Amino acid sequence: MTTRDIVYIALFAALTAALGLFPAFTLPVIGVPITAQTMGCMLAGAIAGAKRGALALLLFVVLVAIGLPLLAGGRGGLGIFMGPSGGFILSWPLAALAIGALYQRNLLRLNAVKEALFMVAGGIVLIYGCGIPWVSLVAGVSLKQAALGSLGFIPGDLVKVALAVVIARAVRRAYPTLG
Repeated sequence: MTTRDIVYIALFAALTAALGLFPAFTLPVIGVPITAQTMGCMLAGAIAGAKRGALALLLFVVLVAIGLPLLAGGRGGLGIFMGPSGGFILSWPLAALAIGALYQRNLLRLNAVKEALFMVAGGIVLIYGCGIPWVSLVAGVSLKQAALGSLGFIPGDLVKVALAVVIARAVRRAYPTLG
């Protein structure tokens, strides 16, 4: 691991923490807050790459687990992972890994549509694929109920995808040798 790797890992863990400063809104149906922090996964994978992005989000998750109040609303600690948000948060390193891998495999053929699809695949589909079963288990509701309760997140997540694509494209344009 190089100094550059460590810097990227720390930077994107810090960025994800900073995104927690935006106020959260909790949907009453399933008790999971809508935050800007999932955009940290998208940006980490798209800009830092699969390995560094995943390690950045893993670092973030570990810091939350040991009690640092880095989640939206100043939340942190192991108890967070036992609640309805746990599956979503634990999936963040996997989301960054998936997005980064998709970017790295298609680096020379990227366009805004592909980037948006990569962000949706990793930043929405994968995260929901982990989070919804977790909500079902923790809340004692059916998968269908948990999935229906999660529908309220889709519009906000699509806005985050659009923002992440614009930001990632701007960063890659400004720093073409990034990597």
